[in-house]
Amino acid sequence: AGTSSTRSGCPAGLECLQIWGMWAHSMTVQDYQDLIDRGWRRSGKYVYKPIMNQTCCPQYTIRCQALHFQTSKSHKKVLKKMLKFLSKGDASKVVSEEEPMDSHIEDAVACDFAYKGESHVSQSELTPLSVDHTERVENEDQHTGEEKEEGNVQKVESDSLQLHADKETPVPGEPSRSAKVVHAPPKPGKGADLSKPLCRKAKDIRKERKLQKLLQNQTCAVEGSQLQATDQVLLLQNSKSKPNQPKTIEDFIFVSLPDDAQHKLEVRLVPASFEDPQFKSSFNQSATLFAKYQMAVHKDTPSECGENEFTRFLCDSPLEAENVPNGPECGYGSFHQQYWLDGKIIAVGVIDILPYCVSSVYLYYDPDYSFLSLGVYSALREITFTRQLHEKAPDLCFYYMGFYIHSCPKMRYKGQYRPSDLLCPETYVWTPIEQCLPLLEHSKYCRFNQDGKAVDEGRIKELGRVRVLHKRTVMPYSVYKKRRKGPSDEASVQQYASLVGQTCSERMLLFRS
Repeated sequence: AGTSSTRSGCPAGLECLQIWGMWAHSMTVQDYQDLIDRGWRRSGKYVYKPIMNQTCCPQYTIRCQALHFQTSKSHKKVLKKMLKFLSKGDASKVVSEEEPMDSHIEDAVACDFAYKGESHVSQSELTPLSVDHTERVENEDQHTGEEKEEGNVQKVESDSLQLHADKETPVPGEPSRSAKVVHAPPKPGKGADLSKPLCRKAKDIRKERKLQKLLQNQTCAVEGSQLQATDQVLLLQNSKSKPNQPKTIEDFIFVSLPDDAQHKLEVRLVPASFEDPQFKSSFNQSATLFAKYQMAVHKDTPSECGENEFTRFLCDSPLEAENVPNGPECGYGSFHQQYWLDGKIIAVGVIDILPYCVSSVYLYYDPDYSFLSLGVYSALREITFTRQLHEKAPDLCFYYMGFYIHSCPKMRYKGQYRPSDLLCPETYVWTPIEQCLPLLEHSKYCRFNQDGKAVDEGRIKELGRVRVLHKRTVMPYSVYKKRRKGPSDEASVQQYASLVGQTCSERMLLFRS
């Protein structure tokens, strides 16, 4: 592990980002779950953690409570736009301004930068816990620029205000041609008239009229019998529409398309492994799409987004695939969620399925289909997927969206997937984002835990119990310390253990040459 700085990942284009980083050759899903719950993220096999109180743009780990997720108005627009495209296929009618994630933030567009995998560093440069160790980290932000603020135009009715020039009776002290504001009576049906009933929805009125017509027809059809007044009142009361039940995200995503739908969209989950036949057979198409996306959206050169870079950045993963009886059917590990439109891949969401969450890694898509807001749509699909996995794996109930950067307005859109929480950078407890935002308005770096006495419960307590791999032998640091020759490395090991926490330091192996 070591510090690293880079300008490529700075959303504001200011100073260099300061991070701690380490190469993870192999890691269990539980280890990575515990690490991201301490502010770590991965890019390929490189695992890094921002130095929150030093970096120019503090990056707070954010998670969405998928089981309680509530679709916003802009989310619904994106889902409806996709359904309209699939059913009618008229792209010209769905091309519109990108949906904003936050109606209170102007120009809320996703940032157009990315953390790249630390694949440019050779093994000879990997000096564990070297303070001088520098890496190029490109932002793994999953959901790219999709949102622009739409202006809300409100109509102001001024029927009750009229301007009149009173020429015959001028007001003392005022010019004879001065304008006077006269409050005219409201037009029929408008205004607060206590003699009239409260305004009703047109939908309710139509239902009532329809029922009254039905009652009249029944009265005429049945000889010698009429509905009692009480029965009519009861039917009219029942006809009043009940409060609208909000649609769930599944109601939008899994709606049945008409038989004559113009397009077919299929989402396939493929393990990120060359041992998987589906992954291997679709690799060339995925790599080509990745290059097209990177060059069009992030302005990469062809040499920066070739197959080798694609493999190191989005295919290589330190996570060991794991299948357990009480886990999801697909198992845990790293996956590519491929979006196939009419037999062609138009988007790929790279995700990690962990014991407690689905963690978003990256998204790339065909720029020709940017009008479908695929960044937002894929996020909503991944939230839905998290809810599906929860049915088999009860502990899996969160959707991790990477980092939330409040100091960069372009990155605030992640906070609109509600309810969501931010991770306290000092005590590593989750705090509702509503409580964090006022603090972030005053300072880029904040401790969210308001309990001044609270400490990091997972902090290192016994350095000697840190597990070390030395000369192909696993041993506690207390033993390695006695065998080591040369200068003491206790300070760097202490630093490593404080970053990963006591639990992970006793499970993971710190390589010592």
